[in-house]
Amino acid sequence: MDNTPAPYGTPDAPRVAVRGEAHLEVEPEIARISITVSARGTDRRDTLNDLTRRNTTVLDLIKSYGDEVEKLETGAFSISPEPAKHGRGERIRAYHGRVHLTAELNDFTALGELTTRLADLDLTRVEGPWWALRNNSPHHARARQQAVREAVTRAREYAEALNTSLAALVELADIGAENSPAHGYGAPPGAMRSVAYGGAPGAATEAAPLDLEPQRQHVYATVNARFTMAPPALGTGTAR
Repeated sequence: MDNTPAPYGTPDAPRVAVRGEAHLEVEPEIARISITVSARGTDRRDTLNDLTRRNTTVLDLIKSYGDEVEKLETGAFSISPEPAKHGRGERIRAYHGRVHLTAELNDFTALGELTTRLADLDLTRVEGPWWALRNNSPHHARARQQAVREAVTRAREYAEALNTSLAALVELADIGAENSPAHGYGAPPGAMRSVAYGGAPGAATEAAPLDLEPQRQHVYATVNARFTMAPPALGTGTAR
């Protein structure tokens, strides 16, 4: 005898299929900034030395914030010649060097201070911040659990409308639970706050720290669920 459940239920074990959804709005846990260090000169070696020196200054400054910086990574590096606009041969007018870095911080007060200090350096560009949650944030689990509870509640409401009750869970399918992503990091286009500076050599005083307002994050979760119900007595309006 085949005991495999029928895919769409039977009169003795009718099924109900529902979707449970959750949407949380929470404070961010981390923020990322992108830093571009540049150098320019007429001599390749001098340009490279200047770039190395500035890159070291930036790295030392970021590392001085200790555990407030969760991640620091160097991305692309380039040094390229700029050909002369006039003249014959392979004459070089200048050399341009760049190093791209990203930093991830968990302290937003330190973030405002560090961003300003970096932007105050010569030929240093700062972009961001991009706000986000960690991949293992408990908010993701909380959203998934809330979605499951909503699915159970919705299925129970259908059953009660038939004057019966749920009997068993047949299937629970996770079809996505994710933080609303952003421009390259995790927020929708237009939702990121950004600052971009080029540095101000010879500044008389240190610039005041930026007062940053963290952007709240949206966490979504959706599940599909199928339940069996006790067969309703549709003729009398009472459950069997």
